Amino acid sequence: MSLTFAPSSANSLPLYLVTPDGLDAIKARLTATQSQWIEAHGFTGKLGEVCVLPDENGIAGAIAGLGTEAARQRTRFALGAVRSKLPEGVFHLETDLTGTALNEQALGWLLSGYVFDKYTSAKTPKARLVAPGGIDALRLETIAAGEALTRDLINTPASDMGPDELEAAAHSVADRFDANVSVVKGEALLTQNFPMIHAVGRASPRAPRLIDMTWGQSGPKLTLVGKGVCFDTGGLNIKPGASMGLMKKDMGGAATVLGLAQMIMALGLDVQLRVLIPAVENSISGESFRPQDILTSRKGLTVEINNTDAEGRLVLADALALADEGDADLIISMATLTGAARVAVGPDLAPFYASTPKDVAAVMAGAANAADPVWQMPFWEPYEKMIEPGIADLDNAPSGGFAGSITAALFLRRFVSQTPRYMHFDIYGWNPAAAPARPKGGVGQGARALLDALSDLLPL
Repeated sequence: MSLTFAPSSANSLPLYLVTPDGLDAIKARLTATQSQWIEAHGFTGKLGEVCVLPDENGIAGAIAGLGTEAARQRTRFALGAVRSKLPEGVFHLETDLTGTALNEQALGWLLSGYVFDKYTSAKTPKARLVAPGGIDALRLETIAAGEALTRDLINTPASDMGPDELEAAAHSVADRFDANVSVVKGEALLTQNFPMIHAVGRASPRAPRLIDMTWGQSGPKLTLVGKGVCFDTGGLNIKPGASMGLMKKDMGGAATVLGLAQMIMALGLDVQLRVLIPAVENSISGESFRPQDILTSRKGLTVEINNTDAEGRLVLADALALADEGDADLIISMATLTGAARVAVGPDLAPFYASTPKDVAAVMAGAANAADPVWQMPFWEPYEKMIEPGIADLDNAPSGGFAGSITAALFLRRFVSQTPRYMHFDIYGWNPAAAPARPKGGVGQGARALLDALSDLLPL
């Protein structure tokens, strides 16, 4: 895996980035032989197209297509589609791109170096790039490393990524940055008042737990809460096989907050960071919690269980209640929570909910800057009655099938009553088809947007 830029001192070849409209201008800068070579190879500048340029000594450089504006609007990280097509060597960009557009392409180059090779050999791109002038190379490398951590955790199958392994991953990140980790595990969840985390995870032989990481001594207080359901059978409301096929990714929220936490710590941001991960396996046994059970949460709110497959909000609720007992300036939860979110916006967009318009604006701006698309959804107050079953304070799976992502977000918000600013991301955590810089498999969503927005979200 190559997630860093080549040293600026390295001898490098030019890599010309060109659109179809700008091809003639680039050809005018090249030799007549190279211009004829481009024409002979039918290069037109379409997105992802590459042509290696010859000279008398071998390779003189390369030219890569960025495509039309319409094509670029339909994808991200165009440069990520180029790297694997280049020969081994070191290149530097020749381009008019600046600012956000240049950052996106440089990050796309780095992310295209990601491969998941834990179980098989995989080809790593051999071409390297000198960091373009005008970008923060260290920041982009830090972001790429955090994203790679998230992808690795999601891609690892549940046989090797249960609550124990997720805890070990948190310890590994913490050890690198002198963060502190404490864990409440197994029956201790009951004695320390995390009853819903225990209820969801008690059917599995792999003990449920709450992972609590803290870092930083000064600055505003940020708490990240990530859903760590390492595998979700659906419980007694068992999922059909087709729906269970991707459930190794149901800890995608935990993977994403760990990736974001690593970015924050590696950049040394002036923030007091707390990361809470309820790590469980929603399994089936004689210990499983049941439909129509009523659970009492850490906050004291009672929850009627109308579907054991709506377990993520239960474990998050206890973790959010703990977060709310502190004095955080901002609490953010991230979870692969609802299929309703996927129906609404598909796999690329991460729906998010925020308690203040200012926070919404900050995240939307951060998403645009970081090429990390999100979509605002509402905490729609009139739907509150949909999560009130009458027999208990809350319903974990309202009937009717409407507004599933919104009602889940409203459910979670009930457990954040003392902290005035709360945000929730209902992510997918999976790229269903390969795209530039985003291979099929686990993917981070929302983390880059939040990192970019932190200076507006918090007074750093």
